[in-house]
Amino acid sequence: MSRQLFVSDTHFGHAGILSPRMQAPRPFASIEEHDEALVANWNTAVRPEDTVWHLGDFCYRCPEERALAIFRRLNGRKLLVRGNHDKVGARLPWDAPVVDVARTVVPDPVTGAPVGIFMFHYACRVWPRMHRGDIHLYGHSHGTLPGTAASTDVGVDCFGFRPATFDQIRVRLAENTAG
Repeated sequence: MSRQLFVSDTHFGHAGILSPRMQAPRPFASIEEHDEALVANWNTAVRPEDTVWHLGDFCYRCPEERALAIFRRLNGRKLLVRGNHDKVGARLPWDAPVVDVARTVVPDPVTGAPVGIFMFHYACRVWPRMHRGDIHLYGHSHGTLPGTAASTDVGVDCFGFRPATFDQIRVRLAENTAG
């Protein structure tokens, strides 16, 4: 059975993401080590039949040929919600047209009831259908912006440098409430 997973801010090829001057520097010795770790983690988490919603910033300052080579190594059906660094990333062969916002539905991990998910690269205070229980997933903040009981950052900085399942996201949403 296929699943939907969510991720943001992989920043493949972006050596600057490792700099101690970054708000949330990543713990890798080189951008090559970073990229290989993220590819391995992605392919451990994502099965070939799964769908991955990437909520922006797939790569940055990465030559298009290198970005394409990395992209082709990643498991799953891949969809992009454009981020602020997706000039090259938007040209990759995504499985559907690149969009600025998106909505999908997943089954609740406990009840099986449908749960709407509103996706945007940036965090919103309000979003469509929030009054009907839709969850908001975003990126951009690299784990530095606190989430709520109904919204959270799905960037790799928040989920062990890999895409997250909705079950994993539900745990984080509950932690946002408890914190």
